[in-house]
Order: sequence, then structure tokens, then C-alpha cells
Amino acid sequence: MNRPALKPAPVAALFDPAAETMPRAELAALQLARLKTTLTRAFGNVPHMRRRFAEHGVTPDHLKTLADIRHFPFTGKADLRDNYPFGMFAVPREDVVRVHASSGTTGKPTVVGYTADDIALWADLMARSLVAAGTTRHDIVHVAYGYGLFTGGLGAHYGAERLGAMVVPVSGGMTERQVTLMRDFGANVLCCTPSYALNIAEVAESSGIRRDTLKLRVGVFGAEPWSEQMRAALQARLGLQAIDIYGLSEILGPGVACECTAQAGLHGWEDHFLFEIVDPKTLEPLPMGATGELVITTLTKQALPMVRYRTRDITRLVDEPCACGRSHVRIMRVTGRDDDMMIIRGVNVYPSQVEAVLVGLPGIAPHYQIVLTRRNALDHMAVEVEIAPDVAQDDATLARIGHEVQHRIKSTIGITCEIVAKRPGEVPRSQGKAVRVKDQRHLSE
Repeated sequence: MNRPALKPAPVAALFDPAAETMPRAELAALQLARLKTTLTRAFGNVPHMRRRFAEHGVTPDHLKTLADIRHFPFTGKADLRDNYPFGMFAVPREDVVRVHASSGTTGKPTVVGYTADDIALWADLMARSLVAAGTTRHDIVHVAYGYGLFTGGLGAHYGAERLGAMVVPVSGGMTERQVTLMRDFGANVLCCTPSYALNIAEVAESSGIRRDTLKLRVGVFGAEPWSEQMRAALQARLGLQAIDIYGLSEILGPGVACECTAQAGLHGWEDHFLFEIVDPKTLEPLPMGATGELVITTLTKQALPMVRYRTRDITRLVDEPCACGRSHVRIMRVTGRDDDMMIIRGVNVYPSQVEAVLVGLPGIAPHYQIVLTRRNALDHMAVEVEIAPDVAQDDATLARIGHEVQHRIKSTIGITCEIVAKRPGEVPRSQGKAVRVKDQRHLSE
């Protein structure tokens, strides 16, 4: 199972050199001009946004510098849901050539629209992202993100086609068949969620397909928070370079930002988006390098201009030069979502913190689920973990491993939780976005 060292594409590979290496002063001037256009579009064509601007006492004319964006209102999912389905569109419905939407599991779905120019922009930015990740036009790109109203599959698909690569549009599910197709077709690039990539690796191993029979070189993984420990596990098990990609459908879809092969933060494409970090409690802007909530304003989106959209993702921005030569600000790895943070007996916990403890722990497979319940008016957290296939499966071993994991979580995160150690295959597998937290507090006393 030995395999030659990874040979990613050179870090200097660029899809749009002029845009990607634009001097920061020129980039700021371009952002300001495009920001004025976006604010004017939203104010003039979206009644809801016009009312929100009036509530804050601003018009597009109040924008003189990029810093003035702090005086404009935020936008969130509630705005899209309150104006369901098409009330946030800034163009006539006849100009919208496609819609995507969230699942709507917690209420009305959030509907996003695209003009033909928006689709072309999306394809360009996804191609730019794939090149940054190390993809070339000579590659075979296996897309295992879900297709449909979810933006992942079609975003990766259009970007790879724009680059000129061969696309295998498999979507999610039928994992055994996916592994076979990757081997038989010789896929070089895998696009999917990191949790599903882990599922693919497990199925390949259980099917006796050695990783050195696969030609995978690059994995472009996103749509859910994941840790450096998960990256190391995926690179070791699939023999590829695991690259983080970022996006959200309200802004565009995947391709808002992507790591380059230096793996030193995600390049946010500032010629099309304005990025801010704000304090999630006070909503005041934070300086470069500070950790807080990521806020994004679209600069070139036509159908659905978003002004100061609260992503709820916790991260930080850095503007130091990158080894690849790209000048755009980098979004550091998202550590969790503000609305995913759990407060268990006074301790703030993110699922990604639990993952960082579990992945790579001896005797533990990288599959887990957090179950929240309420006991005696207090929140209770249990973590279901799965022992590795090569570990004894007797009750004593399960109890010992559970105790060791409980101690590790307590010493690392500072919270005491129940550990439920399960046998191989008993923790649910992901076919797309992983459901890491099962909140049953509403069912409990």
C-alpha cells in the first residue's frame, strides 16, 4: 500500500492571473465601485431592502469608503424566509434562469435566484477555485456532492466544465458503485463533503480496493465544518491532498473562497465579495486577524444581491501574502457556526472541537454523533463514538475506550459528557452533509 509522495499542481497555477494577483489598492478601488452598484441595485429593486435602509437612515449615497458599510443593515435567513419565495430578487422573474433553495427543515426554505450572468460568474469562480486546489483541465473530476436544489453538485459540475475537465456527475449515495467508478474511470479529483469522503474511504477499504489503485490526487471538500485532524485522516486514507472550499447558496454557492495547494487558508474572491468579521454579540466590526462571525456582501450578483449577510460562521481573516502569489484575503478554517454552538452547563462547545479530539484517537474510528437531551432541567450531552474495526469488541473494551474518550474530552474541552462506545458500523454514515448533532432536548424533561 506504499504510494509515491503526493504531487499536487504547482502553487503558482492561476485561472485568472490578473484578478487573482491584483494589487490590494486596486482591489479595494474595484470593491468600492462594485459595492456602490450592489447597494443601488438592492435599494432600487428590492422593497424589503429599501425599507431596511430607511430604518437605518441610509441610502447608497452614504457610502463613501469601504468602511462605511458598517452603517448599512445586516441581512439574514429570516429576510429570505419572510419574503418567500421571490421577494428578495432584484430582477424581474423572467430574468431568473435558475433557483436553488435550502431544505427548509426548520421552516420555509431560503430561495436563491440566478440570472444567466450569475450562472456564468459562478462557473468562473468555481473554475478559479478548482485551479487553486490543484485541478487542471486534463483531470477527471468525480462530483459526489448532491445535485438538485442543493448548490454543491451543480456548482462543482459547472466549474469543472468551465475549466475544461471531464466531469463524472455521480451525486451522493451508492457508495460502493462510486468507488468502483473512481477506480475504473481513473478520477483524479474528488468533490464532496468531508464526512462523505470518509465514508468513501471506508467503503473502499472494506471492498478490498487499495488506495494505490485509485488515481485520486486532489479532494475538494466543503459544505460542513471539518478539522485539521479530519484533513490528515482523509489524506492518509485516500492518498490525496485535501483542500477546503467555502460557499453558501445565499451568497452564490461553493466557490466563494477556496484554499490553494499551500493549504494556508481559503482565498476569498474579493473582486466579487466584500468580507467582514464582526463580534457575534455586539455586531461591531472587528480588526483584521480577530476571530468573530463572517459577514459577506455580494459585489456582482444580479438576481439576489446580498448586503452584509450574516453567515453565522466563526472564523478570522488574514491579509498576509500567500506563497501562491494570490493577493486576496484569506478566510481561516471555520471552527463552527454561531448558531451551532452548544452551551452545556455553562461551557461553550462546538461540534468541530469534539471532532478534533476524536479523529486520530487510537482505537476510535472517525465517526461520531452528539446527542443532546435534558435531564432534571439541565442539558445533557452524549457522544456516540465507534471503535475501530481492528479493536476487540467485548463489553470491557467498549467501557475502557468510553472512559478514555470521556477523560480526553474533559481535559481538552473542559466538559463532562457521556460517551456511548459503539461497534463498527453502528454510527450513522453520511451520504451528503453530516448530521453531527441530534438535538432531542425538546423530547426530554
